[in-house]
Amino acid sequence: MGSVAKVIEVIAEGKTIEEAVEKAAKEASKSLKNVKSVYVEGIKAAVEDGEIKNYRVNAKVTFVIE
Repeated sequence: MGSVAKVIEVIAEGKTIEEAVEKAAKEASKSLKNVKSVYVEGIKAAVEDGEIKNYRVNAKVTFVIE
């Protein structure tokens, strides 16, 4: 018998792109069981005085339904 997965969209911020993706996975895992993957759809950088202040990722989190 196969499994069924569900996908939700989240937005997360971090000082680096990697940190933002890790936050998306970690925060989603707090309320969802069986998180299997994070797919980054888009990346945005906030710029202030010509320097990047932080990154924001739009990500899809996939988890298996029990």
